[in-house]
Amino acid sequence: MRSFTCPACGNLLFFENHGCVVCGTAVGYSRERRDLVEVSGRQRCANSALAGCNWLVDDAGGLCDCCALTRTRPADGVSAEPFARAEAAKRRLLHQLDDLGLPVLTRIDDPEGGLAFDLLSSDQEHVITGHANGVITIDLAEGDDSHREAVRARLDEPYRTLLGHFRHEVGHWYWDVLIDRPGFHEAFRAVFGDERADYQAALETHYAGAPEPGWEESHVSTYATAHPWEDWAETFAHLLHIRDTVQTAAAYGVMVAGRDITPHPHAPVDAVPSEEAVEFDDLIDTWVPLSRAVNQLNRSMGKDDLYPFVLSPVVLGKLRFVDGLLAA
Repeated sequence: MRSFTCPACGNLLFFENHGCVVCGTAVGYSRERRDLVEVSGRQRCANSALAGCNWLVDDAGGLCDCCALTRTRPADGVSAEPFARAEAAKRRLLHQLDDLGLPVLTRIDDPEGGLAFDLLSSDQEHVITGHANGVITIDLAEGDDSHREAVRARLDEPYRTLLGHFRHEVGHWYWDVLIDRPGFHEAFRAVFGDERADYQAALETHYAGAPEPGWEESHVSTYATAHPWEDWAETFAHLLHIRDTVQTAAAYGVMVAGRDITPHPHAPVDAVPSEEAVEFDDLIDTWVPLSRAVNQLNRSMGKDDLYPFVLSPVVLGKLRFVDGLLAA
């Protein structure tokens, strides 16, 4: 995430700000400019009060581009807080997709396969977070820390966040956009395996037992071992995690100077992040020492590692494959 400043006084602002705490200027997010601008002469999204949306629209009472992607939301009377948390994560997702230059086709652009979100509450009905033909379903209970942590512990996952769900599920959609077309399947299968394997059977096998020993040598997470589609979605999400965090570090001047030692040639100790998209090798050379430093900072606060994953050579090859598609 880039840093933002008040258009009136230059004070530091954050992506979610509705106004400047120093000079009081009302601000909102302009998707066209990918920046926070003065609200003067513009309108706030209709979800401003309900979901805390600070994006701007041209017409009063209209939904912004991000909120308009939500096809289904909870019925009136349900707590608005889980919905607001999900929409906040979705805004961060869309901002990053725009920043990476990725296409975002809506159901208006493509009625059969365009992107849409069903944000549903498992307090009201049975909800399974997932993706099907462009429609991403998110269980709003994932925005509740106690629920999400209980599920994370039950599934023995090292990491589980609401934003992570959005990045993973949109990764499935980008498989349809980037891979599921003539000339791309074979290259995908050479890296991730054959996606024609029975998906439901693969998931049943995954949840029925433990992953094969040594899985971390070839997959970024245990869930990635379930099926090539899940391997792709997990890898896609991790690339977004890495690029966003490195960009944020650059925006706030976070650097890792390492120690006064001679580093191993394959284990850099210095990190000087860049706000701009850099080549993959430079990205990873920055990410490794940066993630190591923030993990230690988390431990100093008694928290688990911020990024509790190991990027093996095979996993790096998968990340490189995804990054190459995004760059193209």
